[in-house]
Amino acid sequence: MESKAAEIAAEQQHFDLARKHRERIRAELGEAPDAAANPGAGRWLANFRRNRRDNLAAPEQQVAVGRADLDDDERYYIGRETILDDQRQVLVVNWQSDLGRRYFEASPDDPQGLSLKRTFTVEANRIVDFADLVFAQLVEAIEALDGPDGALLAELNRGRTGAMQDIVATIQAAQYRLMRFPLEHLLVIEGGPGTGKTAVALHRVSWLLYNHRDTLRPRDVLIVGPHPAFTRYIRGVLPSLGDEGVEQVDIDQLGPPVQRGRQEDAPVRRLKGEARMARLLARALEARIGAPEPAERMLFDGRFITLTGAEVAAAVAAARESGGPYAVRRQRLRAALAQLVRDRGGPAEAERLPPVENLLERLWPLQSAAAFLRNLLGSRRRLLAAAEGEMSEQEAALLYRRGADRLSEQVWSAADGPLLDEVDDLLNGTAGRYRHIVVDEVQDLSPMQLRAIARRSSTGSMTIVGDLAQSTGAWARDRWEEVTEHLPQTHQVVVAGLRYGYRVPRQVYELAAKLLPLAAPGVEPATIVRDGPADPGIHVVEAGERAGRVAQIARDHLEAQRFVGIVCPAACRAELEFALAANDLPWGRADQGELDRALNLVSPQEAKGLEFDAVVVVEPEAIVAEDPRGHRLLFVALTRTIRYLDVVASGDALPLEAPQPVPGRIPRQRTVVEPDPDPTVELSVLDRLAEDLTAMIAGGSPPAMWDEVLQRTAALLDERSGRERPKGRHHRA
Repeated sequence: MESKAAEIAAEQQHFDLARKHRERIRAELGEAPDAAANPGAGRWLANFRRNRRDNLAAPEQQVAVGRADLDDDERYYIGRETILDDQRQVLVVNWQSDLGRRYFEASPDDPQGLSLKRTFTVEANRIVDFADLVFAQLVEAIEALDGPDGALLAELNRGRTGAMQDIVATIQAAQYRLMRFPLEHLLVIEGGPGTGKTAVALHRVSWLLYNHRDTLRPRDVLIVGPHPAFTRYIRGVLPSLGDEGVEQVDIDQLGPPVQRGRQEDAPVRRLKGEARMARLLARALEARIGAPEPAERMLFDGRFITLTGAEVAAAVAAARESGGPYAVRRQRLRAALAQLVRDRGGPAEAERLPPVENLLERLWPLQSAAAFLRNLLGSRRRLLAAAEGEMSEQEAALLYRRGADRLSEQVWSAADGPLLDEVDDLLNGTAGRYRHIVVDEVQDLSPMQLRAIARRSSTGSMTIVGDLAQSTGAWARDRWEEVTEHLPQTHQVVVAGLRYGYRVPRQVYELAAKLLPLAAPGVEPATIVRDGPADPGIHVVEAGERAGRVAQIARDHLEAQRFVGIVCPAACRAELEFALAANDLPWGRADQGELDRALNLVSPQEAKGLEFDAVVVVEPEAIVAEDPRGHRLLFVALTRTIRYLDVVASGDALPLEAPQPVPGRIPRQRTVVEPDPDPTVELSVLDRLAEDLTAMIAGGSPPAMWDEVLQRTAALLDERSGRERPKGRHHRA
């Protein structure tokens, strides 16, 4: 038998040959002439060659991830793309092909015609090691391939960056079965943190595009993420698999582009997310259609033409009942009015003349989504009329707000986005139609957000991804039916789970899993397959020392060349930003889509779906207090790491009960301390607040900066209160 070193050398020869021919293909694609019958075909060929060349793996990237030996002694190498030599002999087979399917799905009870499955461990294109599974020798442990192998564990030990990597080299059998699930389904992929849900969904898109290339093109696929940081994090996966042109957006990008930033109370956000808002908006829009006068007189070139109110009303009723978007039915009414004018001897071009246009605008006013919604939310009368039978007067009153004087100055909330999208659909119909839609972190979306996604589907084919144990916010769910009832019912809904946790270290998951009986008692914990390098670090400190300790821990991780995430509640955000700046630690902001720095400051909500080498979770009690399902939010925060976890807290590092307010104590979760209108407020409360602020400043900055910090703090407080601070006024410690 050959030694392993000799086998590696022989395999390396094949890798080198395949790489040589991949580079030959790249060169030929760059040099090929435009042999086409016409300029249009030539441009198409040029674009095809350019896309084919750009989609080839980088020169330093490995050519194959594994080898499949078939029972008939044939041997195939499985890789990212098909590679042929100059004689058209196959050197590497695409992982999305049928042979790729057999390679990934082969198991002891169904070897798929394979006698051996070889998995390579590769650095660049240099083979370091390989592992063989000889199926004739594996008559037991049928599910062994669902668990981790050496290649997967090696991949997991690689450092993370601000972008998600593809997982072709480490696809497991259970994951591959979900990737190749039939297109004609609404597939729900559920699983705990680190089970590979997102990677499976993205690779499923690549598999579908390859295996349905006659009917499914990249522009037919839409991927929706929960926030900009997540969308940026996954954006490179599909191009790395050779699939360009798939639209990837975050949920707030659906709908008309408007200026965002308005803040709203939780009851208003909740109400705007309910499905009954769709019915309210539809009734409000229909109410904008008017009724004619008893007689409508129009002047054409000095001659009056009169239409009776009855015939105009009939035209309006016919247009109203004809079906379709508001704008389409408006055009039908325009045509009907013009025909009535022509029937009375009016000009042939009546449709384009001002008298018809003026009557049309009065009966069926032209609308934009933003203008309509601004006017509706700014009118108590219209809201009450549209809400009749659907909402109470008190609920309708919650929706009222005074609009900006100019539409261009209107600032919209995140909850307004789905409403604008709903109105735009009512007005114009949905322009974008997709044959397959992927939605990640779907468990938190409101019914109105789900409606915005559903109307973009032309087939009902979807892959939706989530974890009920991580479902938080106003729309936290306990059953998948609460999500799927708002999605297309065209196809069968299949819920499939991933049970192995590949990313989160065992020590970290065991800590976080203590929350599951309280956070999600119906969710089965994942089976964790790897240990981390260290147990979680628990740091209980005084409140004033909290920010400084976080900065110190973050610096230690950065010096070890780790990709670091600080997950903090809103209550601690300001002090942490100050401490990081004071310690000269630049950080990225997930709320602005930044994840390209070594250190990133994220909220628990923004952390969903992200992963870091090291995570620092700040003040778990405050995280729990931020959300009605706060223990789920804490579970999310604790499970964002692939290696190291530190918890910094002045309270309980792992609260397993709902937080109880302490009499006479300022709640930790509050971000702004409002002035108490009662002059008899207890001095001890003010003293406690002053002590906390003093400790925070002292712990987060050197003494030489204290005076400057106090001046800036005073100015910020005045900005919040709207007061103007006299020049030369200073506060000293």
